[in-house]
Amino acid sequence: MLQVDVFSGFHVLVVGDVMLDRYWFGSVDRISPEAPVPVVRVNQLEERAGGAANVANNASALGADCTLLSVVGDDDAGAALQRLLADSTIDVKLAVDRDASTTVKLRILSQNQQLLRADFETPPSHEILAGCLEDFSNFLPSVDAVIVSDYGKGGLYHLSEMIRIARQQEKPVIVDPKGSDFSRYAGVTALTPNLQEFEKVAGVVTNDTDLEKKAAVILDELNVEKLLVTRSDKGMSLIRRDGAVTHSPARARAVYDVSGAGDTVISAFTMAILAGFTDQQVLRFANAAAGIVVAKLGTAAASQAEIISALDGEWEK
Repeated sequence: MLQVDVFSGFHVLVVGDVMLDRYWFGSVDRISPEAPVPVVRVNQLEERAGGAANVANNASALGADCTLLSVVGDDDAGAALQRLLADSTIDVKLAVDRDASTTVKLRILSQNQQLLRADFETPPSHEILAGCLEDFSNFLPSVDAVIVSDYGKGGLYHLSEMIRIARQQEKPVIVDPKGSDFSRYAGVTALTPNLQEFEKVAGVVTNDTDLEKKAAVILDELNVEKLLVTRSDKGMSLIRRDGAVTHSPARARAVYDVSGAGDTVISAFTMAILAGFTDQQVLRFANAAAGIVVAKLGTAAASQAEIISALDGEWEK
């Protein structure tokens, strides 16, 4: 039986791109006379911590000690993120860049359906990021693992050096990657792309065997130990550099909102590895966590209690 306190005592360091997720909810009862678009009468506003901050929230929800290291702008969005995280148990270190703006994703919804998303972003300066690298080095000795949340917003300019320092100290580094070039992640412990991200790098996947072959090439070329590919309705696949392969089918859950699901997966995956789960248990745990958050609206976390409940009767199978 999976124990509630299985992750207590572990300390993870989360680095990467934080953002503020804003939600405007309203009703639509007419089309604009100015253009063929709906007019949304906004009646509710919500703000949530997104990106690397959501990864940290998920790790904390699983019972781990968590330190978050990132950059925000000197603006209202940055202050909002600071307030949201102040209510958590996360050890927060957010450098403030006066020359950059905090990344914001604004989603406009009606009847719980997303009508529009607007993104606001300015990459942080190299001077601020150099300070973050120093903080990273100082935090590293006290943590058990590093989670890298790459949203491609410019917050990981010194990533290769972070990986080098962490691996030199024998700290596992797990990365949620972005973009069509995975070479910048060379030497990490594990990568957790979704299928679309994987195919941007490896090419279109036609079946399980094709996935395994393409994954093996990436693992060998980049000197990476594990590759976790999330495959939507086909579940998840964990491929190791030593040739071991484990597939896990998707859990039958109503999909409400997939935003932030990758944040939950990488948090659950990392904690499962630290706890010494078998590969099958790792996938089972990460799958259950993902199934919980996609059934929630917006950026969300899966608590350990929710996952244990979802896995009731399945853990030892």
